[in-house]
Amino acid sequence: MRHFFTLAHRYMGLTTALFLIITGLTGAVISWDHELDEWLNPHLTKVSSQGVNKNFIALAEKVEQTFPEIEVIYFELVVEKGHSLSFWVEPRVNPDTEQLFKPGFNQVFIDPVSGEILGTREWGAIWPISKETFVSFLYKLHFSLHIPEINGNDHWGIWLLGVIALIWILDCFISFCLTLPRRQRRVNKKAVPPVKRATHYLQRWKPAWLIRWFGGPTKLNFDLHRAFGLWTWAILLTIAFTAFSLNLYREIFYPVMSLVSDVTPTPLDERQPNDHHDPITPALSFADVLGLAEIEAQNKNWQKPVGSLWYAREWGIYRVEFFSAEEGHGSGGVGHNAIFFDGHDGRVLGDWVPWRGTAADLFVQAQFPLHSGRILGLPGRILISIMGVVIAMLSITGVIIWWKKYRARTRVETRKIITANEDDDDNLQASPV
Repeated sequence: MRHFFTLAHRYMGLTTALFLIITGLTGAVISWDHELDEWLNPHLTKVSSQGVNKNFIALAEKVEQTFPEIEVIYFELVVEKGHSLSFWVEPRVNPDTEQLFKPGFNQVFIDPVSGEILGTREWGAIWPISKETFVSFLYKLHFSLHIPEINGNDHWGIWLLGVIALIWILDCFISFCLTLPRRQRRVNKKAVPPVKRATHYLQRWKPAWLIRWFGGPTKLNFDLHRAFGLWTWAILLTIAFTAFSLNLYREIFYPVMSLVSDVTPTPLDERQPNDHHDPITPALSFADVLGLAEIEAQNKNWQKPVGSLWYAREWGIYRVEFFSAEEGHGSGGVGHNAIFFDGHDGRVLGDWVPWRGTAADLFVQAQFPLHSGRILGLPGRILISIMGVVIAMLSITGVIIWWKKYRARTRVETRKIITANEDDDDNLQASPV
């Protein structure tokens, strides 16, 4: 069984190594995506205008009037002082070709006081990479590898990394088993007290947790791979599982969770989306939905203001969130109170409150906060950055271990072939003519 586990760990590790190096290093950086983006692009994210903010819905209309080939799908209604307002946009359908326009950008930045358009950019653009797109390039590389749309489907990269995460989960258990001491000859359990047996077992396991810093490069590389894997095993498994759940949420995670426990679906889970190239045009405007949301929030006795408006145009659903400008990613990174409205008739389709619901609901909600580390606040983000480097290191050291063993096996096999050929030559020379 150990030989089988060794082979499984070897080939699973080789299969996932490159992907984990990429996602580990990018994950270490994008834990600080907002801070890095603001530092790199103050011309887009910072403003110096003084005065009262303009009406943000009017600014959204200005964006659509300035760029008629796009429509605004998301923007916030609260903004910190000195920060610009960002509008997320998607292309409209070209009536002449019945294909989506290609505006070349999906974000528009506006000074909320003056109403001046500061600039546009393509979030997640693969090329050219500039300081405006650098952070988003890494972010999209982290969860989709920038694999392009194929046959109208732009989820291939997301699915691929979801499968890699599944392999990684299984490999976590296999690699843990391989660190355990080899089985010794049977002992008389009645003659040896359980405590003594356990102590002896842990003593034999102890070297797997240690690093021989001065034992030479080969031993150091092996110990870094094994010991760091053990010390961080629980965190590695958590990151692997949450990567799977986030990338294969609709395809595997949510359906399986619904089979084994009571998961409360959101309106987005209950409605089958249209194709990305066939968006649903809403009958209600952002202004209409804002009015409905304020009334509904008052009925629920929610005190926080409307923080953002999002139109999910593949579903034909508005999602309205409630938060203040300082709240960032919401409760532990899980988000904010929200209400869903039908984009056609304004019906309330449901609401969402963080950390509320069944045990399964809480488990589902915890996936992104756990993966990003935001569930622990600033210390969690620091931990995830460190773990990104650790994940890359484990993959690199694993490949080095395999390569050295492969070369050693190759040399042994080569020597066997040479020896066999020499023996054949000796036999031929010794044989009578």
